[in-house]
Amino acid sequence: MEDNNVKVTGKQRVTGIILCILIFAAVGVISYFICKPMLEMSKDPAAFRAYIEEQGVKGYLMLMAAMFLQVVAAVIPGGPFEIAAGYAFGVWKGALVADVAMTLGSLFVFLMVRRFGVKFACLFISKKKLDSVKFFHHSSRRDLLAFIFFLIPGTPKDIFTYVMGFTDMKIPVWIFITFVGRFPAILLSAMSGNAIGEKNYTTFIIMIILIIVVCIAGSIFYTLWKKKHDAKEAAEAAAVTGSAGGAIEGAEAVKAETGDKSSESVTDT
Repeated sequence: MEDNNVKVTGKQRVTGIILCILIFAAVGVISYFICKPMLEMSKDPAAFRAYIEEQGVKGYLMLMAAMFLQVVAAVIPGGPFEIAAGYAFGVWKGALVADVAMTLGSLFVFLMVRRFGVKFACLFISKKKLDSVKFFHHSSRRDLLAFIFFLIPGTPKDIFTYVMGFTDMKIPVWIFITFVGRFPAILLSAMSGNAIGEKNYTTFIIMIILIIVVCIAGSIFYTLWKKKHDAKEAAEAAAVTGSAGGAIEGAEAVKAETGDKSSESVTDT
């Protein structure tokens, strides 16, 4: 990652806080206009879907805007919006709407980080968290790793989204990873939302339990993989340091031996 010594100033922190407040406010307002009628029509999901359809493009854009901002803010969970999309639009349409919105949000973050660097990223993600996934910067399998970790629920995709802007990953590759990688988890959430819409509460409970179990399993897998990777990286760094130290000691020994021989030659003369 570039600009390792960059420190976020007080002014930048204030800017970050203001941006977060504005994003939270925007998401809150949008959610209100989506959730209020959803709750009012909870006993008649068909009526809510009809209401959303009546809104036309506006209904889609409102929900997509909320999910777009959720990705940018990084701390707002996206699950409830994905469930709402499934409830409002059905399984496939809801999943596609959510996936497109979150992909656009990920692309926006990617481009902003690439343009403004650490100073922008640290407005939303701490430097410590960014450094925790620095393995993406020097891995020959970076693109494959990113795709796999996006496929697995429970991984810190918000951090990945901000880190990828520091790499030389091509934009089409990033779009593919975010759109395809996120889709399985989004589909599960949309299925659970659709189950509520069809008043199939047993299916909804099963889907929620499945999502929780899969997320926990994914999180454990990622944690174990990262510990193993960090340990391997530390061992390699120690080996390099040891080799360098040995080379220095060897050079000093040769230098000392040469010096002793020179002294002996002078004495003999």
